[in-house]
Amino acid sequence: MISQAPTGSLLREWRQRRHLSQLDLAVEAEISTRHLSFVETGRARPSREMLLHLAALLEMPLRERNVLLVSAGFAPVYSERALDAPELAAARAAVELVLRGHEPYPAMALDRHWNLVIANQAAQRLLATVAADLLEPPVNMMRLSLHPLGLGGAIINLEEIRAHMLHRLRRQVASSGDPVLLQLLRELAALPSSPPADTPHHDPYAGVFVPLRLRTPLGELSLFSTMTVFGSPLDVSLSELALESFFPADAASTAILQAMAAQRDA
Repeated sequence: MISQAPTGSLLREWRQRRHLSQLDLAVEAEISTRHLSFVETGRARPSREMLLHLAALLEMPLRERNVLLVSAGFAPVYSERALDAPELAAARAAVELVLRGHEPYPAMALDRHWNLVIANQAAQRLLATVAADLLEPPVNMMRLSLHPLGLGGAIINLEEIRAHMLHRLRRQVASSGDPVLLQLLRELAALPSSPPADTPHHDPYAGVFVPLRLRTPLGELSLFSTMTVFGSPLDVSLSELALESFFPADAASTAILQAMAAQRDA
């Protein structure tokens, strides 16, 4: 449900999240600090164009820009459609093309709450051994990754991955104020932790990335990932969609992923 918070309060809240003073934002927006102050206190009613300009400078997500417009009495500008809507057919085809093209390596599309939208076959193979109830839609990949009955039971460096993922989630909560992400953070932080694996400390990746180390029937799989988003989307759903692509971190992991694909094709 769209919030009806006063326009000025919303702008002030997002300005503070971005750690900007009124002067900083006014300079970037090329308006006077006095006028910005009047907007934030409700003494001035900004135009739709000014609101969109300020929202862009504050890097507000498209969903929140719609909320801002509605709070000021304007109609939302950005549409929100499901990825399988006819209007997004080209975008969905592009997503599926990227995911298929990443085989035999895992890749998936995720929404703003880390829920799984689409997964390629390599990713589905990695998820085949987790508890069935964790695969009931919507499948939350943060939960699935850290839960002991999910991938958490197979992650060798679970505490390292857990710290990395919780840090990322805390930053998202701080920048977005999203209550769903906040609840997810509380849930995941309460999951039981395990002592670090008793192995000699050696970082073959020289601190460049944190590898995801998974136990598999074919041996230890070491992966790193990248995130890809749509450029300049004008639809809320597309703006919140991210593609996470996993790559083998060593030659042994490359061989394991290729062997997994070969087993499926046999």
